[in-house]
Amino acid sequence: MIAVVKGDITTMTTDAIVNAANTSLMGGGGVDGAIHRKGGPQILGECMNIRQNQGECRVGEAVITTGGMLPAKFVIHTVGPVWKGGNSSEKELLASAYRNSLALAEEKNIGSVAFPNISTGVYGFPKKPAAEIAIASVENFMRSARNIKQVIFVCFDEENFKIYQELLK
Repeated sequence: MIAVVKGDITTMTTDAIVNAANTSLMGGGGVDGAIHRKGGPQILGECMNIRQNQGECRVGEAVITTGGMLPAKFVIHTVGPVWKGGNSSEKELLASAYRNSLALAEEKNIGSVAFPNISTGVYGFPKKPAAEIAIASVENFMRSARNIKQVIFVCFDEENFKIYQELLK
């Protein structure tokens, strides 16, 4: 089941929420900053441990921490691409961010996942193409998923919400 809601991803009660992180995993602006603020220092501490063990999280990759003080049990941190005009593998990297987040959820027996609109904020990825990639990536992955039963796209702004509603009809 794939759904869309308008709201704040930090309030979602899914098993996991996805963080549109930066490569440093140290928090930042937008959804990343909100997740770190509401989730508390435990998330940052776990991100620091991940960095010590494997280094930064590359664009298109994903790592997982607990949810700290969030309602979600886990946070899957993935790094979307910065939009550079569309000729720098941005579409493939965005699809990879969704795919790798879902693969991590599947591996950890997570049943429900909430995604923000990865890369469409300060990273500048055009919203409609980003939504098309997000939905296609999730639909393709869900065909073979055994553990994940629900994926929710959480749109913070009205524009993204309307785009996702239209595409999911």
